[in-house]
Amino acid sequence: MEYKEIKPYRELEPFIHCYWELKGEEHDRHWERNFPDGCAGLVINLADCCLTENGSVSMALGKTYVVGAMTSFKDSFIDSNTHLLGVCLKPATFTNFYTYASQNELTDTTVEFEKSNSFNVDKILEAPFNYLNQFFIERSKSKKNLLQPVINDIQSSNGQLSVYELSKRNHITVRQLERIFKANIGITPKEYLNIIRFQKALSMIKNSSEDRNLLDIAFECGYYDQSHLANEIKRKTGLSPSQL
Repeated sequence: MEYKEIKPYRELEPFIHCYWELKGEEHDRHWERNFPDGCAGLVINLADCCLTENGSVSMALGKTYVVGAMTSFKDSFIDSNTHLLGVCLKPATFTNFYTYASQNELTDTTVEFEKSNSFNVDKILEAPFNYLNQFFIERSKSKKNLLQPVINDIQSSNGQLSVYELSKRNHITVRQLERIFKANIGITPKEYLNIIRFQKALSMIKNSSEDRNLLDIAFECGYYDQSHLANEIKRKTGLSPSQL
């Protein structure tokens, strides 16, 4: 499998993490697993039908799909004919480009876009990343992300804040914060905090030296104990820590 990521134009960096392209290679025939990161995205299928959502959704050739924020893992089937091109949006930036649906309606789903919101297949095949940059520049509806200060607090703390602390820091009630998160990210502040904390622990497990045990990582990432961390990893990845 060949996978690459491309940064967007500088003016789009506040809203888009990256563009990505995935191509299957000659002997590929496997399920590829993605873990939740709190981000929505878009993907166009440029080859044969591709199974995703753990096999429940078939993405058709030339169709564009919106992918809501995930709360658990998602498997897609990759073979030699697979060719996907995608966009990873930053949290709460979907509405900077689209007026579509409240994000909580898209959580844990992959939904085919109507033609008016879809990518142009012919143009994307000519110059994919130049086309995507121009596409999003032209669609940009706002230069602001009202949740950015809250997201910054969550990410700088690696998810180790309470929802109450977040609301107090940002001068908003817990109920208002939950409503805005569901509409703009698709999940509650608590769920997003858990995902960011999980991502930090996942990074440490994958990159730690052999003398770094799971209990140390659990405590550093704000989990009660090793079992608490292991259960959270199992819930979000379907794997045990030793399988990562």
